[in-house]
Amino acid sequence: MSNLTSDDVLRALKTIVDPDRNKDVVALGLIQGLQVKDGHVSFAIEVSPTEGLAKEPLRLAAEKAVLALKGARSVTAVLTAHKTAASAPPRRAGLNAQLQAEAQPRAGAAERQGPPGVKAVIAVASGKGGVGKSTVAVNLAVALSKLGRKVGLLDADIYGPSIPRMLGLTGKPTSKDGKKLQPMEAWGLKAISIGSLIDEDQPMIWRGPMVMTALTQLIYDVEWAPLDVLVVDMPPGTGDAQLTLAQRVPLAGAIIVSTPQDIALIDARKGLAMFKKTHVPVFGIVENMSTFVCPNCGHESHIFGHGGARETAAKLGTDFLGEIPLHIAIRETSDGGTPITARDPGSAQAQAFFALAERIIAKLDAGDGRTAPRIVME
Repeated sequence: MSNLTSDDVLRALKTIVDPDRNKDVVALGLIQGLQVKDGHVSFAIEVSPTEGLAKEPLRLAAEKAVLALKGARSVTAVLTAHKTAASAPPRRAGLNAQLQAEAQPRAGAAERQGPPGVKAVIAVASGKGGVGKSTVAVNLAVALSKLGRKVGLLDADIYGPSIPRMLGLTGKPTSKDGKKLQPMEAWGLKAISIGSLIDEDQPMIWRGPMVMTALTQLIYDVEWAPLDVLVVDMPPGTGDAQLTLAQRVPLAGAIIVSTPQDIALIDARKGLAMFKKTHVPVFGIVENMSTFVCPNCGHESHIFGHGGARETAAKLGTDFLGEIPLHIAIRETSDGGTPITARDPGSAQAQAFFALAERIIAKLDAGDGRTAPRIVME
């Protein structure tokens, strides 16, 4: 176990001087969210929005100084630009006003670039947690790979990364040049997750701007190329990560995952509305945990209801992408790091994911991501 402490890290950071202010980053109060656990260090360097990437050399110097410490096993340092109160959307205006403000065209918006060498980026999202979104994202990615596409999987859930466990990934990603990470590989996929850069039990106590910066780096500072499609497993809800992705990456489309129950569908509608407001095409809705078939007697049960996602898709004017069953094999393979689409691709459970993958391929090949479908909110 490493004896590295926060004080050790701060002493190293005091040697890093901001040349524009002629003071060290600690004295300037730029270091935020410092965490040290078993030699794994993470922190953010908070700069003004006008400085942006101009401070990248400062970040690299800070990262190098900490990594040189005895007992330092890994260092995750991100730049984050803190908005002033005047530039932030008014809190009383609510989510609608915030989304509208964030969706307004910005300077350089027309020049948005995806990760180099990646033909299409798709988001797998949900309005709430607990609907099996990550399970769908992993098995969709593996199915796309087995259908002949070059596929990457980005775990964008900074607070609750699960992709390393679900893919059976161990160890940490490497870098050839000290600037870009090499994605890890499993089951025919290239994958990256913040969960591979920190201890599994380490909480990420980061504010929104830090999450946005970390997500941007995981998208652009990874050697993804060449890829046909990058699948992004989004965190649940409609927060900073979703807005960051919608604003900075030309998304081919989004997939909404929901269970059939009413409470999940309410949140799924919110997710659809968010992507519409940020001008991201929605490929459709997937109904996960749709049907349970007893492994002993074969009786079919609808534990969370049935058909709710199909009805919601019809009401909202978007496509229904299919049903994924609730089956113990899907749960066991996910927990075991061997996705059902990789371990038993011929099973009925895996075939549901392959059917979903074929629908997504058809949309990508047809260019359905170029225009958003009509979404009617009731």
